[in-house]
Amino acid sequence: IFYARRPEMETAEEKLAWLGSAEIAGVGFAEIRPDVKHNWIELGLSEFDELLDLGSDEGRSATTTQRERAIFKSFALGINTARDEWLYGFDQERIRPQLDFFVRTFNAHVPSQERFTDDIKWSEALKLRRVGGRLAVWSHELLRPVLYRPFLPQVLFDSPVLIDRRSGVDEFFPERGASDNKVIAMIGVSTPKPFSVLAASTPVDLHVLGAGSGASYFAQYRFDSSGSRHDNITDWALKQFQQHYHPGRGRKPAAISKEAIFHYVYAVLHDPVYREKYALNLKREFPRIPLYGSTLADFEAWAAWGERLMALHIGYETVEPWPLARSDTPDAKARAAKQQPKCVLKSEPGPGDAPGRIVIDSETVLDGVPAAAWRYKLGNRSAIDWVLDQHKEKKPKDPTIRERFDTYRFADHKERVVDLLARVVRVSVETVAIVEALPGGPR
Repeated sequence: IFYARRPEMETAEEKLAWLGSAEIAGVGFAEIRPDVKHNWIELGLSEFDELLDLGSDEGRSATTTQRERAIFKSFALGINTARDEWLYGFDQERIRPQLDFFVRTFNAHVPSQERFTDDIKWSEALKLRRVGGRLAVWSHELLRPVLYRPFLPQVLFDSPVLIDRRSGVDEFFPERGASDNKVIAMIGVSTPKPFSVLAASTPVDLHVLGAGSGASYFAQYRFDSSGSRHDNITDWALKQFQQHYHPGRGRKPAAISKEAIFHYVYAVLHDPVYREKYALNLKREFPRIPLYGSTLADFEAWAAWGERLMALHIGYETVEPWPLARSDTPDAKARAAKQQPKCVLKSEPGPGDAPGRIVIDSETVLDGVPAAAWRYKLGNRSAIDWVLDQHKEKKPKDPTIRERFDTYRFADHKERVVDLLARVVRVSVETVAIVEALPGGPR
């Protein structure tokens, strides 16, 4: 193919005008050829293919050999409910009335051949289950915590009937209660959003890193049908690490364990050098993992960085809050009207490296937010802005929810959010400190 590229921000009208006036003989075409993966333009680095597979691109259809020649034997997409407003909530008491309504309404349709009413949200999968005679059952035991958005766990009604695609939940989190499993969630392939990654100790939503992110997650452990736990990191991967960092010796170093490899991977996926170098590759396929350095000390350094990052990102609710300066000025107008302060939830970074502030509502402001806190981003948004955006008062999109069950008021969550923000600021500052140290680490 002979290819000519026009300026990045040129409009369709400008392109058409150029096509109408250009003389083909005078256009500077470049001859391009596809790479082995049939990409023609914006080609990634071919050396990416030499790195260790994170997981087989064929996913669950992969052969046993393909799965065993990757770091993780299995992985899954995040949960796709197709009806988030119905099945997710901040706490079980608030979502119980709408869950009762949905279960009742759906079950009333099951023995009937009448048309589908529009007072609940249907999807093709749900319609097929209705036609197949499957009933939904309310049970408190079906409630489970799920990481819905960054630093925003929610309660999910984990119904096999009402959720469109539960993906690998049963393989990685067979119990709906507490679990010692951990996962690395990352943005999906072929999304325009920047590459991002986040650890969790619960299942994650398909859009955990933003609408359209199509998140996949890789777990430390997997469980068989009897509930027995197995390492999800393969023996093949362990051997690759041991041979690289301890060549020519019979004794296998205890420091190179599958758990340490799990932490090593998490550190590498945060490395700015790695993300920039392989940016085009990461837009098209799962990450592949390089082996940095050549000594056991090199491996241990990267594993330690990953362990610190994971502890911050999973344990964010228990880290020491950042000492933000809170000021409260009564909103006289709202109080006179016997109303709650107006919800604002706006971040205001300072100029340059100056501290910024967070406006909570018309009464409360948090000052002294370090500039570094806004540099920790997941996709196009800082961790702080993720928390703010998800707690704003918004009218539900679903008309039935909007009319019958719109009970969310920020004032009911204000003190919890203030505390959460102080902890997320701490996580953000310390994450940035670790990540900005990574390029100076072993190579």
